Amino acid sequence: MIRRFALAAAALSLLASCTAAPVQLAQAPPPPSAPLAAPLPVPVYDVVIRNGTIYDGSGGAPYVGDVLVNGDRIVAVGGPATKARGRTGVDAAGMAVAPGFINMLSWANETLIEDGRGMSDTVQGVTLEVFGEGWSMGPWNPEMKALRLKRQGDIKYKIEWTTLGEYLDHMARRGVTPNIASFVGATTVRTHELGEKDVDPSPEELKRMRALVRQAMQEGAVGVGSSLIYAPANFAETPELIALTEEAGRCGGMYISHMRDEGPRLLESIDELIEISKKSGAPAEIYHFKQAGRDNWHKIDAAIARVEAARAAGHRITADMYTYPASSTGFDAAFPLWIQDGGLEAWVRRLKDPKQRARAFAEMRGPKATENTKLVVQEPDKVILVGFKKDALKPLTGRTLADVAKERGKRPEEVAADLIVADESRIQVVYFSMSEDNVRRAVGLPWMSFGSDAGSQAPEGVFLKSSTHPRAYGTFARVLGRYVRDEKAAALPDAIRRLTAFPAANLGLRDRGSLRPGYAADIVVFDPATVRDHGTFARPQQLATGVRDVFVNGVQVLRGGQHTGAKPGRVVRGPGWTGWPGGGACK
Repeated sequence: MIRRFALAAAALSLLASCTAAPVQLAQAPPPPSAPLAAPLPVPVYDVVIRNGTIYDGSGGAPYVGDVLVNGDRIVAVGGPATKARGRTGVDAAGMAVAPGFINMLSWANETLIEDGRGMSDTVQGVTLEVFGEGWSMGPWNPEMKALRLKRQGDIKYKIEWTTLGEYLDHMARRGVTPNIASFVGATTVRTHELGEKDVDPSPEELKRMRALVRQAMQEGAVGVGSSLIYAPANFAETPELIALTEEAGRCGGMYISHMRDEGPRLLESIDELIEISKKSGAPAEIYHFKQAGRDNWHKIDAAIARVEAARAAGHRITADMYTYPASSTGFDAAFPLWIQDGGLEAWVRRLKDPKQRARAFAEMRGPKATENTKLVVQEPDKVILVGFKKDALKPLTGRTLADVAKERGKRPEEVAADLIVADESRIQVVYFSMSEDNVRRAVGLPWMSFGSDAGSQAPEGVFLKSSTHPRAYGTFARVLGRYVRDEKAAALPDAIRRLTAFPAANLGLRDRGSLRPGYAADIVVFDPATVRDHGTFARPQQLATGVRDVFVNGVQVLRGGQHTGAKPGRVVRGPGWTGWPGGGACK
């Protein structure tokens, strides 16, 4: 009750300054001798979402009430405003009303170029896509632009920007449905100065790399991201990563990482992330928290303990995850790093050399093989081929590596190498390496947010040229449906907190992630009883259902489960952006 009155008081205070007429309190009727007062005007707002069960992002108990919106801002949240009218009215009786969901690991940086609607995420209630897992869409030099054009797959586009800030502004001008934000990629910064070879930066090169991070932070990046399982990212040593993260931290940003190992050296990799955070002074987050490989599933207890010990000591260490027991990446995650030294083209050349090819296979069959390598060599039936560049190989889409190897009469690692050479790409695959029990447990962790680790697609057009992982279509609906409603792995108020306010705070966002007066009107209306993902590994390209209405910056982008065609998305910038009143937070 105290909460309700506090919200109502805040609402009345804010409404008094809005262009709409203020809400009037009930008054006693005038005495019989007094003349009748003129009827009070009925306040009108741009949007009134009425009678919904409000989950405001705090994790607190929900309550039935209304949300009032003018322009792109929430102006009141609280008890029913029965006299208020909306130019757009939404009856949310029996539905949950929540802040828009934040996709902490999005690869929609290219899919939104093809289709700005971001369908697969929009229909799940995602209103902010966060890019930058190691690679970012800037800063790029001419050589990097040329390679990106050469390596493009199904989606083709012109490169009309150089810096990360220019890319983000370019996307907003094109028109996108969701808001967008990005980390600056540590791999991108490294490649800008060092290329794709296994070399260490000189002091002068490292100085330039730090300057690139600082520039990106001042353009609005939310931090620096790394992806250390891959070449050339893996060539970066810990001191280099600390130096780059120091620049992000000085601008109020964070470090976020696909760690160096998620299997045999999982715990050591968590230690490295915590060390980078401690020495740089920046908070840190683990991308897609997992324990890869059956021999490592038991390490979840120790992994959780590592994070919670650091948090108890006052360090801001968090994680995100997708809600599936399989990952998806390329064959580069299964081949030795030395064979990829110099980039994709050098990798292909080495695979054509019988001696280097044989050396690679010997390592892949040896005791130091990674978990993804073990699947390729020992359990190829757990590896699904989902993305090829060349049309001639696309008929293999959806088949297992084991199936293709049997058909060709070769060992699976040899077939993988043949396919890389033929397609001149890393080839996108799905690896079944994780424990469903561990996924269920991780969903309930209080310091866990969520990310799809996928593009935001539509089951049509160019997106049907390749397959994908079902996480592209179901990550967020799966949290709310399978894990919250069906399996009770988390409580709904807290799950919504970790889809909204929690990641917004981790990113240092000023006015996103909560249903509060003055905050951006990113709002989701969904049915907790029916929200559900439908994609499977056999048929991943199926839209989720159960989210009925979505607003982005006060504009309705989903109505009755159908996209309105609106593209009101904006660039959401980190605290270091120089465009903030008074300048950015960079020290």
